[in-house]
Amino acid sequence: QVQLVESGGGSVHVGGSLRLSCEVYGFMARTYCMGWFRRAPGKEREGIASWRGDGNITYADSVKGRFTISLDSAKNLLYFEMHSLKPEDTAKYYCAADTRWEVCAATLAFRYAGQGTQVTVSS
Repeated sequence: QVQLVESGGGSVHVGGSLRLSCEVYGFMARTYCMGWFRRAPGKEREGIASWRGDGNITYADSVKGRFTISLDSAKNLLYFEMHSLKPEDTAKYYCAADTRWEVCAATLAFRYAGQGTQVTVSS
């Protein structure tokens, strides 16, 4: 059974940093396409990053150069380092996974997701 548990969200000021973590249960994360998406109030869900075991990493333009996705395969933990945070980054962030490598990387859409962790950036 796929289970994803996020942690690490919080409140920061503009320009601050946070690191989100995602504990992965029920499967080996390195065999899936893993990623993150976010949802802000009143906005559509936005896929922002994906990671695949073949080294393919994709970022949405909105976070490219500021956020970094990585996987600790030994611990089965997915990380998301977020720097230079902006008020528009305020959202609930979800760890996500999908078995469809090509779809995941191309569309930043995922079949499975955790419960999410809130990130709030204040000016």
